[in-house]
Amino acid sequence: MGDVVNLKRFKKRGEREQAAKQAEANRALFGRTKSERARDEFLGERNARLLDQHRIENGDAS
Repeated sequence: MGDVVNLKRFKKRGEREQAAKQAEANRALFGRTKSERARDEFLGERNARLLDQHRIENGDAS
């Protein structure tokens, strides 16, 4: 016969691993200083502005 497996323990381990992954993602997203957030916002706006400058205004893109 095989070993007896406690399903609650297995389920809890999976939940802990999932919570750890979510915590890591949250730390990367929210664990930044004000200057880092401002820099990322500035770069995002700058990239959008540069992309808009290269946009073709007439409807014929080919």
